Amino acid sequence: MSASRREVSVPEVVDQLRALGVVEGDVLLVHASFRAARPIERALAGLIEALGLSLGRTGTLVMPSWTCDDDRPFDPAVTPPAPDLGAVADMFWRMPGVRRGDHPFAFAARGPKAAYILSDPMALPPHQRASAVGKVLDCDGRILLLGVDHDANTTLHLAELLAGVPYRRSRHITVCGESGPKRIDYLENDHCCELFRKANGWLQECGLQSEGPVGHAPSKLMRSSDLIEATVPRLERDPFTFLHPSGAECAECADAWRNIPA
Repeated sequence: MSASRREVSVPEVVDQLRALGVVEGDVLLVHASFRAARPIERALAGLIEALGLSLGRTGTLVMPSWTCDDDRPFDPAVTPPAPDLGAVADMFWRMPGVRRGDHPFAFAARGPKAAYILSDPMALPPHQRASAVGKVLDCDGRILLLGVDHDANTTLHLAELLAGVPYRRSRHITVCGESGPKRIDYLENDHCCELFRKANGWLQECGLQSEGPVGHAPSKLMRSSDLIEATVPRLERDPFTFLHPSGAECAECADAWRNIPA
């Protein structure tokens, strides 16, 4: 972190969010890097407070909160989120008034629409229309990429499913069954996600992505519906848009190519 960075106050962060386009009453799905945004007054708590203030009492704040431990049963009260979700997501699910989903693909939410957002029944593959990202779409919600790019944007996995991409990779989770831990195997439309960054150009060329700082972090704001409408037709024309070419040095995309049905 540069020594020249000054601490940004909570009211300043609220102003930045409003300038970016966050509106009181929004449903806002946030993927965040505090490392990129800091220093902010009162650190993580200050950033989450600013997000809440920008949404007001009628808004709903949503963050990813899923686990990375596929071999241990998920307990929403104690299982920590995957480390790559960042410190903001890790603090948010523990805060008063925040609800958390009760299965391994959990999101956390606070606000009037939190119960609806988290009401998905652990649909597999994850991130489909019945999931939290689908519920954000249903609510005409927005997505904030705070210091991260579209490779962290889980809603693009929903776009893949809506477009019917053919690739799936083998995955499993562990849940609590009646007689103890139970393994569930499933197939997921997964890959390295690096090429999700193509969505920047698609949204920018139509003026559908607002960009600006939040704290010190370059950030992007878009409607979930705009992202879906910009992405699905492209994937319908070329279902492999988000995969590195077959034979490229990307193990995750190579695995996705191998699992395409003949």
